[in-house]
Formats: sequence, structure tokens, C-alpha cells
Amino acid sequence: MMRIAVILTTLLISNEVLADIYKFTDNDGRIYYTDKPKNNLYKRIIRTRALNYSAALPYMGTNKKKFTDLISEAANRHQVDVRLVHAVIQAESAYNATAISSAGAVGLMQLMPDTARRYGVVDRNNPIQNIDGGTHYLKDLLRMFDSNLDLVVAAYNAGEGAVMKYNNSIPPYPETRNYVKTVLALYNRHS
Repeated sequence: MMRIAVILTTLLISNEVLADIYKFTDNDGRIYYTDKPKNNLYKRIIRTRALNYSAALPYMGTNKKKFTDLISEAANRHQVDVRLVHAVIQAESAYNATAISSAGAVGLMQLMPDTARRYGVVDRNNPIQNIDGGTHYLKDLLRMFDSNLDLVVAAYNAGEGAVMKYNNSIPPYPETRNYVKTVLALYNRHS
């Protein structure tokens, strides 16, 4: 068990890690970790930022201004606090519309293919569709978790199933716990 903790700790603190990490426990209790899950029995426990997140930081202010109206429109349409949408976008992509993660999340709100399909997003690279789909997802999470921002943000990161699995609490994944702190700090900073 100590060996697993060391491996996971190393993965979490390494700046070179560019892949999401998935966990699977078989019927005999053996635990497997991978960055390339073989089936949907593997559950994501660590989610990385977009591959080009750091490169987008110098342009974040310019890009934020570029997308502010689209973000406001989507927030109004779905009745989601615009500060929350901004905080998620800043944490996910640094306002980079072409951001792509190693796990296949795309765009400003880093939509995965299944989430995009669920919300009718045909082109995840299209900022209008991406923002609308991600904001709609936030609206559903707000409803699902009774507007508890800690749980909403945790679910956006780890999936609503992970939050429910842990009895409607933030999953014990260090990456998700850090993500919640980051997004809520950004949320409280936006005016």
C-alpha cells in the first residue's frame, strides 16, 4: 500500500504528468492504475490540465475579454452565476479555446466527448457550443447537488458519479480537492 501511495504522490507532484489517471479494483481486490483505461470499469481519479495550459497564461487577459460576452450570454441563458463559469474556464483552459487535454477534453470548458454529446455540442472546438454545453452542465450539477458549489465543482472535475459514490461529498482525490479550492478561489475573486 505504501508503494501505491508513493507512486500516486509522485504522479501528483510531477510537472511532467500529462495524462489522467484511472483506477480499477478487480473482484479479488487488486487495484490497477492506468492512463489508458481499457473499459468503463476504470474510474478517473486524477485529471490533468490541458496540455497547453501554461502556454495560454500570457494571453489569458486578452482571451477573457474576447469571450466575456459569450460567457455572459450562456450564463444568463442557463441561469448560472457568470463568476462560476469564468472560474471554471480559467481553471480548465486559461481561456484558450483550442486547449486539449491528454484525456481528450477540448476547448474552453474542457468538454469530454460524452459530456459534449449529452449537451448537444457537435463541435467542441467551437467556443459558442463549448461554453453553452459546459454552462448547461454546470446548471444541471447545481440542480443535482442543491447549489452546493463545493460538490458542483468537484463533480465538474471528477464526475457526478464520483461525488455520489462518496455520499455527496468531495471525492478523496487530491487533484479534485485542489481543483475545488482553485475554482472557488477564482470564483470569489471574480467581480
